[in-house]
Amino acid sequence: MKIETRPAGTATILVLSGEVDLRHSPNLRKALMELMLEKRAVAVDLSGVEYIDSSGIAGLVEAYQMARKNGTRFVLAAISDPVRRVLQLARLDRVFTIADTVETALEG
Repeated sequence: MKIETRPAGTATILVLSGEVDLRHSPNLRKALMELMLEKRAVAVDLSGVEYIDSSGIAGLVEAYQMARKNGTRFVLAAISDPVRRVLQLARLDRVFTIADTVETALEG
């Protein structure tokens, strides 16, 4: 898994690629928690994620909960088909704010 962060005005884009699994999810969680401490809006670009397991989903849920607590925006963007299927199976596509593109994620 590769993690990149890019500033985008008052927000930060977290770009993920590869496989988000038990081996890599601690790195994802660490990156997300650091961003949540900044109390800035975060868009997570999932277009390059080929696989995500429950540990990766747990990291996203934890960041979502922290963002709600902080009153900051947390959006999943450009979701790949494998990630979309997992979110739909867990019915989390009804919980997260999901944008078709990173650009639209940063509009709201």
